[in-house]
Amino acid sequence: MKMIIGNKFVTASDGETIPVTNPYDQSLVDSIPQATQNDVDLAVSFATKAQKSWKKVPVYQRAELAMAFVELVRKNKDELAKTLTRESGKNITEARKEIDNIFTAWPAFCEKAKHLYGHVIPNGMERGHDNNIVLTKREPVGVVACIIPFNFPCNLFNQKVAPALLSGNAVIIKPASENPLTVCKLASLLLEAGFPSGVVQLVTGRGSATGNYLCEHENIHAVTLTGSSSVGISVASRAAATLKKVALELGGNDAFIVLEDADLDLAVREAAQARFYNAGQICCAPKRFLVHSSLYNEFLEETVKRVSVLKSGDPMDEQTQVGTLISEHAAIEVEKQINLTLSQGARLVLGGKRTGAFIEPTILADVAASADILHNMEVFGPVMPVIPFETEEEAIALANDSVYGLGGSVFTQDLVKAARFSGELECGSVVVNGSSYFRSFEMPFGGWKQSGLGTEGVYSTFDELTNIKCIALKGIISF
Repeated sequence: MKMIIGNKFVTASDGETIPVTNPYDQSLVDSIPQATQNDVDLAVSFATKAQKSWKKVPVYQRAELAMAFVELVRKNKDELAKTLTRESGKNITEARKEIDNIFTAWPAFCEKAKHLYGHVIPNGMERGHDNNIVLTKREPVGVVACIIPFNFPCNLFNQKVAPALLSGNAVIIKPASENPLTVCKLASLLLEAGFPSGVVQLVTGRGSATGNYLCEHENIHAVTLTGSSSVGISVASRAAATLKKVALELGGNDAFIVLEDADLDLAVREAAQARFYNAGQICCAPKRFLVHSSLYNEFLEETVKRVSVLKSGDPMDEQTQVGTLISEHAAIEVEKQINLTLSQGARLVLGGKRTGAFIEPTILADVAASADILHNMEVFGPVMPVIPFETEEEAIALANDSVYGLGGSVFTQDLVKAARFSGELECGSVVVNGSSYFRSFEMPFGGWKQSGLGTEGVYSTFDELTNIKCIALKGIISF
């Protein structure tokens, strides 16, 4: 697979490559260039020049190109899904759903782009401005670096690239080095759809090299990234040197709270589905399961029944429900976290073993309230720690005792309790009678604390990737 610099598909200027392997069987899928700084400079130069013309293209024409891209994806969706599975270890059913999300996201962003209305501040709002009118409009920031994560590369491609292009920015797309191939193919389809030369650039390589240099580059005007909190802090620090905009969707350790009056069957279904989807590699998945003591044993029993029958195996097998993690290295890290939690007093109820890049769906019971996993240790894998609580105050305190604040959820049949928890949980979104895995394309999705800066979604991403301009019509009205 090659990069896109200018309007050409190119290798790295020094010839260095990175292998892309299938985490299921370690077979070589392809390789990508490790971009040099000169490669990045050239891509930014092309994007900077192209953006000056692109920003003048009417929004409806940008939207027409975006919809042409959507149709090309539709024609290639089966191969895209297979590529995503081969490079990610994501099961084929989940891969197809991720590709299908393009058909919802891009039309939604196209429609929103046509309604980025400005405001009018009329005359007479303050003394001395009786004859003046101020208009506001939104303009593109310029060149946007879109840094895509490994866990949902197509979904986050949608959330970053679509609004950036539709608002008149040029984009530098940097996919994850572990599984860049599907994103590379999507970028090539943007060119095939007719986006002008230079508007879409694709550079590949490791985040520690290519990503860092993009964040520091003086001619990048905004960085939008989904990644870990530690990476986000590094990106914000590097971007600060040139005061570029940053939009960061980062890690989470979401609390899943089951109150005494909860619908237990619903809670069990939601817990099992949300925690083990994509082998647990989801920023906004519930990762701490706080269950009222009166329901605790039954919740554990029913959850074990549901999770124990989940089928792990070849991600290309239609029957597989839990695929691999992104790499064996990632699985080893999760294995260490499981063992640490056991050493801190937890009891292993299900799973706990690693084979290559596979981690068995794991349930840990009787987790100590002081355990790392219940506070600041995010586990990016199929692991469910469960802890009982006695009072609502105890549950709220434990849920908030974390550096993370991405999302949370509460299960109750009492609207007053739902309102209380929604108000007191310190996070960007709260789901009532559902897991925090809930995410619509429309909602402004983002976290508090060390879970992010800004939000993304049809509702808000355009605000993150544009600047407000005021146009004052001085003395326009006379009496």
